[in-house]
Amino acid sequence: MKLAHYIQGQWAPHEGEGLPQYNAINGNLIGTSSTEGLDFAAIMDHGRKVGGPALRRMTFRERGLMLKKLALHLNDIRKKYYPLSYQTGATKADSWVDIDGGIGTLFAYASLRKKLPDDVVYVDGETANLSKEGTFIGHHVLTPRHGVAVHINAFNFPIWGMLEKLSVNLLAGMPAVIKPSEITSFLTEAMVRDIIASGILPEGTLQLVNGSGIGILEPMTSQDVVTFTGSAVTGRMLKSLPVIIDNAVSFNMEADSLNAAILGEDAVPGTPEFDLFVKEVRREITTKCGQKCTAIRRIIVPESLIEDVQIAIGKALSKTTIGDPQVEGVRMGSLVSKKQEAEVRRRVELLSKSSKIVYGDLDDFEVIGADKSKGAFLSPILFLNDDPFNKKDSHEIEAFGPVSTLMPYRNLEEAIALANMGKGSLVSTICTYNPKIARHYVIGAGAYHGRILMLNRESAPESTGHGSPMPLMVHGGPGRAGGGEEMGGLRGVKHYLQRTAIQGHPSMITSVTNVYQVGGKQTEKLVHPFLKHFEELEIGETRITHKHTVTEADIANFANVSGDHFYAHVDATSLEGTPFEQRVAHGYYILSKAAGMFVEPRKGPVLLNYGLEECRFTKPVYPGMTIGVKLTVKEKIAQEQREDEDYQKGIVKWLVDVYDETGETVAIATILTMVKMGKGDRL
Repeated sequence: MKLAHYIQGQWAPHEGEGLPQYNAINGNLIGTSSTEGLDFAAIMDHGRKVGGPALRRMTFRERGLMLKKLALHLNDIRKKYYPLSYQTGATKADSWVDIDGGIGTLFAYASLRKKLPDDVVYVDGETANLSKEGTFIGHHVLTPRHGVAVHINAFNFPIWGMLEKLSVNLLAGMPAVIKPSEITSFLTEAMVRDIIASGILPEGTLQLVNGSGIGILEPMTSQDVVTFTGSAVTGRMLKSLPVIIDNAVSFNMEADSLNAAILGEDAVPGTPEFDLFVKEVRREITTKCGQKCTAIRRIIVPESLIEDVQIAIGKALSKTTIGDPQVEGVRMGSLVSKKQEAEVRRRVELLSKSSKIVYGDLDDFEVIGADKSKGAFLSPILFLNDDPFNKKDSHEIEAFGPVSTLMPYRNLEEAIALANMGKGSLVSTICTYNPKIARHYVIGAGAYHGRILMLNRESAPESTGHGSPMPLMVHGGPGRAGGGEEMGGLRGVKHYLQRTAIQGHPSMITSVTNVYQVGGKQTEKLVHPFLKHFEELEIGETRITHKHTVTEADIANFANVSGDHFYAHVDATSLEGTPFEQRVAHGYYILSKAAGMFVEPRKGPVLLNYGLEECRFTKPVYPGMTIGVKLTVKEKIAQEQREDEDYQKGIVKWLVDVYDETGETVAIATILTMVKMGKGDRL
């Protein structure tokens, strides 16, 4: 079978003989892939001219809903991918991480739409006042790049690797070209066929190329993004291509790393932490047959516990049954290919020169339900490096399979030093019940690790584990790990957006951002804004209220109602050494009184007070001072209609500016109300 490309709006089988893809369990040929003869410039051009504009016409919210629809569709048919996944050597549990985990990432990023504007512009950070009178201000906005995201993925997660990147760039508004590994792309293609057939994504937003991908980066421009997952050697080679350097192409690299797990000195045998550590290490050695960029490669334990840990891990690994993933009772499948098996064996031989194998054997192990000579099977291998500061192979050589090395430390500083000798890792774990040990480790090792798991009896019941990157957390690491970051919630979305500083009058900034800026034009209307439906309200629309003179009785009454008898409000004799000249009104009284002044009591489209985001009390208010309020529509956020609601609604953010008789602001806040949509008769 010739695997196909989906390019320029159509499926096309590859040209030439192609590279073979084999069933990792029985060695049977699955198909061939090749990028020979592909016009990569035309493929990128299609994404830029067709897919990009289609996505940029959609708001962040609309793109999020698109992701949700796609996630629901794939979730309904996810079971069809499992039989194909087994052919990569993955067990059912391994496949669940790849398939369900990938779809789960789509759901996670679809949910982030609620934190993004229903607009094509994302307002980033706070306003910068650039002038004395406030007529010249600055802000930052993010808009989608006008290029294509090229995703070069590794063989170990054919689905998750695609979806964890795709979900982010689609939410950001950039089209993608997917280049999966030429070893397992048959599984990626199966899902892409279903995605394309669903019609959920606009044309040009997703293209697939099957094969080596040689030359795929040659058409890159400054507007494009490259994300790479794989070996550090390949990543560095691609990152140094002249086209990447000359065009300053954004290149995110996530490379295999020598991740570490550290057993705290307090986690002695008999403690929950000791057992959790052994369980986590066993899982990371055997999951995906050790073919994970986040797998534990170095096991760092107190010198006094080295024998206990070695025995416990060996005992746990002895329960690992190896074989065909579809056979009942098999706990670990195979490596992805015979070629990969040969490479892991070669690395094991190299590590054997300085460390001793204390569990496992390259040849003497049993396989269930399969022919060991035809499949890419390997036993778990545990090394012991008794002098890790001088025998450095353990910190330099990675066997990308079920292989890990045990090593001792004498104190926590040594443990940190050993972890950092990996020269940058995606993740490390510190297993301890002592918060001081955890803090010390994070401070000492944080600079060398993209993520640190603090594992103990309290976090374990819900912990996702050492090797599981989560959509809302950064996945990446410094140094050897590539120096990049993927996912991380909104952080990942911003990777595909261009940050631009905009400067001008507050009114102009308001018009660009659709968020009212202080000092911008305010428009008064005859109708009270609380009597208007969501879509009738305009950004900058303002209600100027009547005035109120604050009295001592107001302060005393609020103190009695609220129970707030703080001395500055009730005891004029205690003000010496304070900023106050006399009894001062409660800040919350000022805010409450402001609400009473701007609220329209008659029933209208406003349903409820949704919350308070920002509040500052900027000037004391004393008895005899007069306050007024300017209520301004600051921002509008449409909400999705729930199934149990017969009306649509949105959240309106209001700028509440409370000022005194001199015109100076005494309090400023942003309040939120829920407002109905749909024009109706006003009362």
